[in-house]
Amino acid sequence: MEGAGVKLKRAFGFNDRPLFDPFLLLDDFRSSNPADYRKGFPWHPHRGIETITYMLQGNVEHTDSLGNRGVITAGAVQWMTSGSGIIHQEMPYGDSQGVMGGFQLWANLPASQKMNPPRYRDITAMQIPKLHLENGVEIHIISGSIGDTQGPVDDIAIDPEYLDITVPSGISWTHRISNGHTAFAYIIAGKGLFSEDTDESFSSENNGFSSFKKKRGEFLENETLILFSDGDSITITTKEDPVRFLLISGKPLNEPIAWSGPIVMNTQTELHTAFEEYQNGTFLQHAVE
Repeated sequence: MEGAGVKLKRAFGFNDRPLFDPFLLLDDFRSSNPADYRKGFPWHPHRGIETITYMLQGNVEHTDSLGNRGVITAGAVQWMTSGSGIIHQEMPYGDSQGVMGGFQLWANLPASQKMNPPRYRDITAMQIPKLHLENGVEIHIISGSIGDTQGPVDDIAIDPEYLDITVPSGISWTHRISNGHTAFAYIIAGKGLFSEDTDESFSSENNGFSSFKKKRGEFLENETLILFSDGDSITITTKEDPVRFLLISGKPLNEPIAWSGPIVMNTQTELHTAFEEYQNGTFLQHAVE
């Protein structure tokens, strides 16, 4: 339960930070019950991180303390770099059938950029390239590149790749990954067999997530998170069912983390200062670009 009462699934978060550096958490807030999400995320601060919201269904209306306002619609992305600080609210509302479908990823900022001016990148569905490969694989490129096709988000310190991939049934497909980058997949539909060089898989159990070692040859399903060991490629194989998943990778920062709620700094002193400034009204130090 987050915000004012939003039920969501946290694929990874605070306790998993060494494994997923430079990423901090991934939330899955898909629901067909408006009671699960309609209370939203009222005003709250961020400093030192980037929040990446990707919508599949429904919409999220956002407003910030500097007067910016907009709506993240189905198929769109908001890449918000909080930098030195922003105070905003995010209020989700479903489609005409009350269905909400989206994900929020938090990425850490390097120490050298944590106090940079905040900025938004509002990316419409039409701005996200969609590749249709000859073997039937479909790829939405939010950041990173496939061949000569580049996603709309660039100039990010961690050199991220964020792909929404569907692999049709009955094929095996390999994708290149940068050596040394943290890479993980999160399945959002169907079933697939992922590379055997997987460190851990995570799957929902009761109301939370628990880790388990993936069995060799095991086909994994919706709401499973797969963390890959270092390498230069991953291979996905399907049988009767296609599989759709988010594939995300980035360059680790290998920096100390001081994290409390929506603020992530490098030292406890910086963290204390951020909350002290929030309480005394000096938190906002830059205008949003």
